[in-house]
Amino acid sequence: MSASLDILASAGLWAAVLRIATPLVFATLGALLCERAGVLNLGIEGIMTFGAMAGWLAVFNGADLWVGFLAAALSGAAFGLLHALMTVPLGLSQHVTGLGITLFASSLSYYVFRLVVPLQSTPPTIEPFQPVAVPGLSDLPFVGPALFSQTTPTYLALALALLLAWILGRTPLGLAIRLTGENPHAAEAQGLDPVAIRIGAVVAGSALMGMGGAFLTLSAFNSFFPTMVQGRGWIAIALVVFAAWRPGRAVVGALLFALFDAYQLRLQTVIGKAVPYQLFLMMPYLLSIAALCVTARRARVPQALMQPFLRGER
Repeated sequence: MSASLDILASAGLWAAVLRIATPLVFATLGALLCERAGVLNLGIEGIMTFGAMAGWLAVFNGADLWVGFLAAALSGAAFGLLHALMTVPLGLSQHVTGLGITLFASSLSYYVFRLVVPLQSTPPTIEPFQPVAVPGLSDLPFVGPALFSQTTPTYLALALALLLAWILGRTPLGLAIRLTGENPHAAEAQGLDPVAIRIGAVVAGSALMGMGGAFLTLSAFNSFFPTMVQGRGWIAIALVVFAAWRPGRAVVGALLFALFDAYQLRLQTVIGKAVPYQLFLMMPYLLSIAALCVTARRARVPQALMQPFLRGER
């Protein structure tokens, strides 16, 4: 018992929580933006995989790390545009299209990677983002090394969460996005273009998903392998429901899942020999499902989510 409490009191644990949560924050914000406009984007897993590959490949070929992040965002936006064009003006199934995007983007990422990088026994590496010490804060006991010694993309993810919360809650653009997700015909009656709003939201949200993938190769790790996303996209879809489509709660949900994950990794070293390691691997997912069951009943789903908008029909 004391050993498990010592883990929770470790600054290293909380530093790992922020690091693990960062790609989930990017991905969850992207999925949330799509869904607030009324479009379900199940292509998130593939978009993150391609973003991870595109960002890493750009840096591997000599680009700056931030250029790699931009490449990942643009690649995510491109897949988002493809998803939006098929589901918004054409009205195709958002489920089927999203799953198709995931399969296509995941396969294409590995194909492109192998075209450019020949098969090697050891994956090639790059120099990733390094932790940035915040002056005056990084030296604080416990809090400093836990919260203020992260890489720059982590701070960017938290800043984007604040920005998205402000846009959705306090700006005319946010009101237009929310109205489109609730009642696109009412939005059209107000002189808005629900088709353009939905396409723009999906493109912007998919760009965030691509950035979430890029964090894995440009900050958390220093190389690319096709399975590195490891279901984070599907976790992000669940976190949107947990967050009740609110950016602030999305960050809390990402941090909660990351806490479960970081805690089980350290708990394995303490009591791992007495308990099968598979139970530890299951723990963050089981606890996340439990939290989702508690909160999902009170979540208010955007009324027009997954409903195609056709002009002139109600």
